[in-house]
Amino acid sequence: MDWRKGLTEGLGRGLARFGADIDIPALTGTWVDKIRQEQARAGTSSDSWKASCRTGLEAALRAHAGELPLTERDYETLVRAWERLPAWPDAVPGLRALRREYVIAPCCDAPVSTMTWLAKTAGLPWDMIIGPDITGTRLPDPEHYLAAARLVALDPEQIMIVSAHNADLAVARASGFRTGFFSRPREHGPHQEADLAPAEAWDIVAFDLLDLARHLEAALY
Repeated sequence: MDWRKGLTEGLGRGLARFGADIDIPALTGTWVDKIRQEQARAGTSSDSWKASCRTGLEAALRAHAGELPLTERDYETLVRAWERLPAWPDAVPGLRALRREYVIAPCCDAPVSTMTWLAKTAGLPWDMIIGPDITGTRLPDPEHYLAAARLVALDPEQIMIVSAHNADLAVARASGFRTGFFSRPREHGPHQEADLAPAEAWDIVAFDLLDLARHLEAALY
């Protein structure tokens, strides 16, 4: 999901009535950073995720917009921007191509409820959804991936963890999983420096999800 675009657009719409002086892209970046800080000490339930989003948003707004007269409904609408993110152009066709031969599932830090609404909004064809509220942990704990393997009754070496983040793949490889990398050079904005290229010789290095599907189709035949 193109979270930066989706959150920036959601914040822009939700805060438009307060004028054009708020740096919405900067607000988006700070919000995501604050959520990560909150998650480091939060639980793994859906309620914990929502609380982290709300607390992170309040902190980001104080930093970039001061005190705004937002209502509870305003906050709920802004937080729900996480459930309406747009997919990258290759995501849906790439996932459909992968699903023809493989079982596919997201294994990320967002809870099942959020990932379900994202799938509904963007048409993501998951076979199942694995969230921290299911595994009881989140990255960088390797148990997050190991618990996912147990859920699908497969050994780690039978599973490929695919990510645009080298750090995620390092955890996966150390736990015995196969690894696939593709780059999202605009994920963190125009000045992104990390994850522009593979940091290691991952099992597959692809251009995007469609290219990954082509690699895996070739491996089957």
